[in-house]
This record gives sequence, C-alpha cells and structure tokens, in this order.
Amino acid sequence: MTRHLRIDDLAAIALPEQPALSPDGTQVVYVLRRVDLDADVNFRDLWRVVLGGGAPSRLTHGPSDSSPAWSPDGENLAFLRAAEGPAQIWLLPASGGDARRLTALPLGAGDPVWSPDGTQIAFSAPVDTRATPGEDDAARARREREPIVADRLDYHAEGVGLVRSTRRHVHVLDLASGECRRVTDGDWNAGRPSWSPDGDRLAFPAAIEADADLTRNVAAHVIDAKATGGTPRLVGTEGGWAAAVGWTADGEALLVSGTTAEARDGGTALLRVPLDGGETINLAAPLDRSVSLSFPGYPGGLPQLTGDGHTVLFCVGDRGRTHLYAVSDAGGEPQPVVTSAGSNVAGLSVAAGRAAFVLGTPTSFGEIVTVDLATGAESVHTDHGAALEGVEPFERVEREFTISDGTKVQGWLMRDPDAEGPQPLLLDVHGGPHNAWHPSLDEVHLYHHELVAHGWSVLLVNPRASDGYGEWFLTAASGAWGVADARDFLEPIDALVAEGIADPARLAVTGYSYGGYMTCYLTSRDDRFAAAVAGGLICDLTSTAGTADNRRALSVSEFGGRPWAERERYAASAPLTTVEKVRTPTLVLHGADDIRSPFGQAQQWHTALRERGVPARLVIYPGSGHIFVVNGRPSHRLDYNRRVVEWVERFAG
Repeated sequence: MTRHLRIDDLAAIALPEQPALSPDGTQVVYVLRRVDLDADVNFRDLWRVVLGGGAPSRLTHGPSDSSPAWSPDGENLAFLRAAEGPAQIWLLPASGGDARRLTALPLGAGDPVWSPDGTQIAFSAPVDTRATPGEDDAARARREREPIVADRLDYHAEGVGLVRSTRRHVHVLDLASGECRRVTDGDWNAGRPSWSPDGDRLAFPAAIEADADLTRNVAAHVIDAKATGGTPRLVGTEGGWAAAVGWTADGEALLVSGTTAEARDGGTALLRVPLDGGETINLAAPLDRSVSLSFPGYPGGLPQLTGDGHTVLFCVGDRGRTHLYAVSDAGGEPQPVVTSAGSNVAGLSVAAGRAAFVLGTPTSFGEIVTVDLATGAESVHTDHGAALEGVEPFERVEREFTISDGTKVQGWLMRDPDAEGPQPLLLDVHGGPHNAWHPSLDEVHLYHHELVAHGWSVLLVNPRASDGYGEWFLTAASGAWGVADARDFLEPIDALVAEGIADPARLAVTGYSYGGYMTCYLTSRDDRFAAAVAGGLICDLTSTAGTADNRRALSVSEFGGRPWAERERYAASAPLTTVEKVRTPTLVLHGADDIRSPFGQAQQWHTALRERGVPARLVIYPGSGHIFVVNGRPSHRLDYNRRVVEWVERFAG
C-alpha cells in the first residue's frame, strides 16, 4: 500500500554525491549521505558500484568521508576524512584493505587532486599565517584571544566566521617521502588546484590583489609545482571572476569557469584562456546559459575533458533543469549529452569514454548514472531510493505564466491530482536570486509534500533573475529587487485564483535567503497573504551591504553601487522601508551563525513586527549558518520543515 512522502521520511533518504569514475571506466566510487538522528549528524561514507553489474558495496564507515579521487593507475583512492578533528587526506587501496592517513595539518586539508604520474597530490588547505613552528596549544589559545585588527573587508566568511590570520593555500604532498609542501603563500586565498598535463605546473583561482576585497576580482593563476611560496602568474582573467580552473589537453590554455571583466555581472561562462595571451573564448556562449558548478543547493559539476583531449563536458542550467553538454575546446556549437526533460545532473566524472553523475528526477532524489559518450546510452547503477519503496511523492507539474509586461515566467505547481476546487496555496520563493526551482525531488523542502497531503497547493515560480533562461532574464532584476520581480509572483497567484485552484482567502508565502527577503518584501507591499514564513532573510539592504560577508557582491553586482550612491534604489527594494504596512502573521527562521544574511536582519524584522502588534515569532538555530536548511543538523532541518507547516496551517489553513 502506498502513502505520500512526509517530513519524517528525511531519516530514510540516502543521497549519492561526488561520483568518481575509475580510470578504466569499470566502476564508480561515490559518497552516500544520510542522516543519523540519534547522533544528530549528517553521515557520509564511500560506496562503490561495478558497472558490469552487482549491487553497490560500502567501502568505508564514515562518519565523515568525502571527495574520493582515483589515482591515475586505478590502484588507490584518495579521500577526505574528518575523524576527531579537521578533514585530512587518507589513502585507500582499491583492491581492499585499511585506509591510512596521509596528512596531519593543524587546520585540515582540501579535496585531493592527483598529479598525472600519480606520485603527488595537490590540494588547497587553510593555513594560520601567524602560527610559529612548534607552537603549543597554550600559545595558540592566547593568540586566538587577541584582538582582531581589520583593514580589509574580508575578515569574516560564511561557514567560517572570523578568519583571523587563516588563509587557504595550495599544497603538494609527495607520496613516496610523505613530505607536504606549501606551494603558495601570502595574504590571500587560493582555490582548488589543477595539474598541467605535464605535471610541472598548477593552476588555481585566487584573489591576490591588495584591494580584492573591494574589487571582488578572482583571477586564474599558474605556478611552478615545485615552487615554495613563489609568485603565481596571472593568466588572462584580469577584472573577472574565476570559480574553477582546469587545463586543455595540450597544456597551452586554461579552462576557466567564471566571467570576463566585460561580462562581470552576467552568468558563469566556460572560458578558454590561452597562456600566451591570445583571445579568450567563451565555449558555452552559443547556449546563452550559465555553466553550473557544484555548490550546496545548486546542482552541477566541474567541467571535464573527455578521452579525445579536445572535447569538454560541462553542466548548464536550462529552464529549471541541469543538463550535460559537450563542446570542442576550440569552440563551436555545444552538443547535448544528457538533457532529460525532468532530470538534473549533479557531480561529474569522466573516464574511458563514459561520464558518471548523480541524476535526480521527479520521482528520485538521485542515483548514480553513467552515459556512454559514443552512443548516448544511459545506465542507472544504484537504487538507494528503494528505502522509500511504497512512498509516493507529489510531482511538480510545469506551468508557464505570461506577466502583464509580456514576460513569460516558468514554474511548477504541486497539488493532489485528485483534488477539486480552490485550496489554500503556499507560494515558495527560491534563494539566490540566481537559482531556480527544478522538477526533481529534493530533501530540503519536504514540507511541500506534507502540505499537499493536507489539502494544499504549492506554487514554485522562477521569476526574473532566475538562472537558466538566458542573460537578459538573469540580470532583469539587477538594481530592482522586488520592484522588478514582485509581479512575477503575484500575477501567477491571480491566475490560479481565476482558475479555481487557489483560495484567495487562504494564501501563504515562504522562502529562504532571497526567498526570505522576498517574503518580507511582498508582505510589506501587499496584504493578500494570511501567513508568511521568512527564512534566512534580509530586510534592510543598507545595513546588509555593510555587514554581510558578500557585501560587495550585493551592493555592486546586484545594485550597481554602494547605499550612499544609490539611496533611492535601496529604499525602493528594502522591505524595512514600508514595514509599517505589514499585517501578515510572520514566522522568522534564522541560523544564529549566519553571516551571508546576518542574524541582525532577522532581529530587525521580528522586532518591527512585534512592536507593531503583528503576530510574529523568531526561531533561532544555534550553531547554524546560512545553508543549514541544506546541510545542517538533521534536528534543525526537521524542525524547520515542521514549523513551516504548523505556521501556515495555523493562520491560512
């Protein structure tokens, strides 16, 4: 007998992540993420599946194993393990046996990247630049109590807190000797490194400029792999933004996922940047879509070269889905590889004529899938969703709405297919704002299924500024949050009321991050909602532009200037400007350690509503940062979901 998916099913959800295809293309090692409710932690271990058949088998027993990487000869697996301290690199024989630790760095190591000859592993890792050799715990503790002196703006970061004298730098580990060298040094941070095909150089993204905290310039750099604290060479990405860096097979150019100076505030491009200073080419330009990398809450994967050395596989966001494309490293028209209408590609590994990834669908949270790059044949290799056999999710039915100015916005409606007549409706606004709702199942928003089972409809709209609809759409709300996109939410609600789907007297709105902001904006400009739940919100754009860790991105990229130069824009978009108009009972949910949307924003909104007599409640999640709803404590994620349901049913149900 089937039943519907509910919030408590979080405990049974197993999510494959970070697939790594063996060099001979015969097996995939991946991370399996689950929750341990008793310990109140997210549990990760490594699993393996042989592509010729057979069930997946567990390789490690966690509780925090991640980032598997095969050695070039396929004999060993390097991975990260956080056991009684920060994550370190461990080595596991592929044929079986015990894993052994390779690093013992005070602040931990980063994702392992094998050299082409398999003798070295490069990684980026945090380093306390003020630490002295042989420093004991007492000296370290005294130093951590010292006042923090900041001249620059990058003294804190989401998920880290106050960074003090900690910087991330590239390291190289020699497996034969066990020696671990720091390759870069300085008052800046280096991202994930990538080996040149000859193994002599390392490329990585970094913001090296003295005023990088003001410019937000992150460029691609190259350094001699044998260097120790040498000076990196900047490669053709001045004034832009580099998120990830790889190499062409001939070693003559870098493949940079990022933007040029000319298209700084646009979508992420796939740039071929010659080392000799030649013309930079955006290999993904013909698609008019952003390249999708892999971040929490954002599906995608790092671009990869195929075996022929001249083809690049990469992920793109397209109308709420994440697809896989291939393009020549010399340019041309990208070709679709995996573009299933209801699916999302996450994680990407390529070897021996195959690509491996996690594929999410409307009925699956995700399974390990491979595609034969010659034939296009797809194969599913895992069935971790079997733990929820007999549990039926409500699917997201695609809709499109034409807004009064002629703009078309796409979205999804969740509703019991057997329901009749008007129902209470929850509008849920996604974060970003440059993200997008998709049709695949996700474990973050289980309250959608709970509410639909209780007789609700749920509306998910991808408004202006959403990713996956082209450059114009992506930037259509820049400098005009709320002002430009509020109608993209309100007019679809009007349409559903007119269709007899939504009850105008029982409307609710919720959202997280940008969605929390928009929840506050809508209720401060429109009184149709009977209930509101704002998570990870910002309400005062001026103070956010001075306190958030991404303050420069907010003020310059999104609003075109600092608050004192764009007062009218900030005031027009800030919910707090018209908070006196709010009548909607509002639940505020916020992580106490949130720096991306500083906790004071939640306090401001809750205080304003409380002092005006509007029913309001503030729920604070201790020890939780901005993305706790995605990867925070299971108890917090369950509580968040349950509170959304309880609040909207109390006031609008």
